[in-house]
Amino acid sequence: MAELRPGHPGGTTWRNRPEATTVAGLILCLFDLGWFAIGLVHRWEHPIVGWIPMPFGAALAAYACRRVTRRGDLARGTRRFWGQMGLACAALAVAIVSNMIDAFHDGEPTQWISTRTLAVYMAILGVAIWALLRLPTWQRTRRDWFRFALDAGILLLANSAFMWHYSLRKIDLWTSQTGSALPTVAITLVASISMLTFVKVAFAGAGEIDRRALHILSAGVAASAVTGTVSVFIADRPYLSSTFVAATLAAAITQIAANRQLRAPQDGGSVPAPARQASVLPYLAAAGMSALLIAVAVPGGGEVLTIAVCAVAMTLLVMVRQLAVLRDNGRLLRTVDANLRQLRDYQAQLAHQVSHDTLTEIPNRALFNERVTAQLAAGGPFQVALLDLDDFKVINDRLGHGTGDALLKVVSRRLHQRLEPTDTVARLGGDEFTLLLPGRTADQTAALLRDLVGAVQEPVLLHGQDMVVRISAGVTTAKDGDTPEELLRRADVAMYSAKQGGGGRSTWFDPMMDKLADADAKLGHDLRQALIRDELFVLYQPIVELPHGRLAGVEALVRWRHREHGLVSPAVFIPLAERNGSIIELGWWILEQVVRQAAEWEREYGPLAPEKVSVNISARQLGEPGFAGRVAALLKETGLTPYRLVAEVTETAVLGTGEALDAVHELHQIGMRVALDDFGTGQSSLSLLVDTPVHVLKVDKSFVDGVTVSSPQAVIVDGLIGITDGLAIEAVAEGVETAEQAERLHAVGYRFAQGFHFARPMPPEDVALLLEKPAVSVAGNLDNLN
Repeated sequence: MAELRPGHPGGTTWRNRPEATTVAGLILCLFDLGWFAIGLVHRWEHPIVGWIPMPFGAALAAYACRRVTRRGDLARGTRRFWGQMGLACAALAVAIVSNMIDAFHDGEPTQWISTRTLAVYMAILGVAIWALLRLPTWQRTRRDWFRFALDAGILLLANSAFMWHYSLRKIDLWTSQTGSALPTVAITLVASISMLTFVKVAFAGAGEIDRRALHILSAGVAASAVTGTVSVFIADRPYLSSTFVAATLAAAITQIAANRQLRAPQDGGSVPAPARQASVLPYLAAAGMSALLIAVAVPGGGEVLTIAVCAVAMTLLVMVRQLAVLRDNGRLLRTVDANLRQLRDYQAQLAHQVSHDTLTEIPNRALFNERVTAQLAAGGPFQVALLDLDDFKVINDRLGHGTGDALLKVVSRRLHQRLEPTDTVARLGGDEFTLLLPGRTADQTAALLRDLVGAVQEPVLLHGQDMVVRISAGVTTAKDGDTPEELLRRADVAMYSAKQGGGGRSTWFDPMMDKLADADAKLGHDLRQALIRDELFVLYQPIVELPHGRLAGVEALVRWRHREHGLVSPAVFIPLAERNGSIIELGWWILEQVVRQAAEWEREYGPLAPEKVSVNISARQLGEPGFAGRVAALLKETGLTPYRLVAEVTETAVLGTGEALDAVHELHQIGMRVALDDFGTGQSSLSLLVDTPVHVLKVDKSFVDGVTVSSPQAVIVDGLIGITDGLAIEAVAEGVETAEQAERLHAVGYRFAQGFHFARPMPPEDVALLLEKPAVSVAGNLDNLN
């Protein structure tokens, strides 16, 4: 199967099978090596046949090197090196043809080499060796280079001894056959230099050249030069030539090395190999010298052979001893390396933990700010988005932190899966996530956020709970002069606007939002001063019995008369108090006013006082430590019968925290009644009617509005009365505005209601007037008052 490599001229590189040119080169190489081997025991009648394939092998090697130079992703120096090797191979083809002409210049085969041919061969080897030696080396220490010099000296000495024994001392034989000793001397010299070249490259490396390709090439140069010295051993076989081996190996190995470089990754040679503490080459050289010594001493025998054997044995024992020490040192070094690797792993782990969230494994605030800073410095358009789960605290408190953590992991994974590699998703903490989205238009970002919000809100099953979580997002576009903090601030403002719009959506930042936020902050400051300035007051809306409309209780409702803005709606300042935390102080003030007023009515009117005085209590109040105890103390102080006071709590408040539900139970234990307000508008669960000590269920106005027509709301209203009757819970219909609604509610079984049809919220003085005529309906009493 072909793998596409960018920058490669052919477009594909075959990794699973060799190319046809490589196969052809290997076949030509094997043919000539086989021809030479057979020729050692058989006289060829047509020796020119062995010469014919060799120029083609060199040409294939030159072609392979040329292909490497056309690979665009390689460094310029790397392509230049392979270009030089290609020229050397092309010259090798010319030299082979010249050598063939020399071999048959008199009509009969001979091993004579002309000065012209020898000069070309020496030039080719010189170019190859020079190209290898001038390659850049990796950084090595002075001690490493000292060891290299010792190893090179040992190899050079051993190589010289072998060359002398097997080649130079027989130079008279070569001279008698060829008429000149120059080729043997030159080839011997080049062989020694090539050996040093191979050791140098193997030790020091060569920049961006592929390491394996370089080793193959270096070995080829050394093998070619060394095999050229076999000429003295075949001087009596004029139909053979050392070129059959030397030139053939040089061409084939160069082609293999070039193909290796062609397939190697771009950075395959850029990482330096570790410097070895011990090289096997000096030991091989010493072993070879020992064998040579024995071979030289055997013909003489006697004392010379004995001393030679003892010297060799001692040398071998010293080598074994040193190898044992090196092995122990190597074991120690491997232990140290393992410890260092473990330390580096720990450091990498710590670095990861510093910059990533431990729960979700995505970037944290620090890494996000770093990337935003880098993006600001780089320039270009990008957006920052802030995402926050809706009602995540409810999930945490109702289902446990384990489920909450699992949900955060799911959300993190869903966000990450839909982003590009250039994007960043980070967790700021809690249930807040933030996105860095570079290189997108506003429309593209808006489409992505819609996709992300939809993906997060897909149903998920966690710990046996099937849930659908909603998420709100705010997004802003970066501009000149921005900082990470400012971008997050604007995204946060936009996200808060999305939540105010109902959640489960994304909203873009608008400068008007800052003005609204400023106004919100100013109003919040005024709200904190409202108690001191005596701007808050409490009204009471009657709760009546159906059908006659007699007073059955009242609900306390707070109002704010702002000195500049007039009456401020509770729908505005109550959520504001929740957000800025002043709901605790405000709620306690309201509770004190209501309890003292109810106690006053009880003292003045006795049994005729309102049987139920309802007061709204927020989730944050219920979560305050010791709240129920403070209420009990207030009841005792004022003397109000606890049963008359009804704590109205929303289902969201009860669902919100375990502390809130505990507080509701404590209020029930001190004798208060509990009303579940706005039932059906939040995350309603009928289990609340069992788990919570509910005495009163207040059916929300949104259901009452549709009770007079055939609608789903009417079905719900009809169904709830059956449930409340079965559980012995009083049902109060809120927001009754017409007589038709009142009649319909009474017809299906409702006994209590409140709304503008009966009475609007009124001051305590007007309630007192109603209490003085208890037998008359609330509406009738109000008519008399008017």
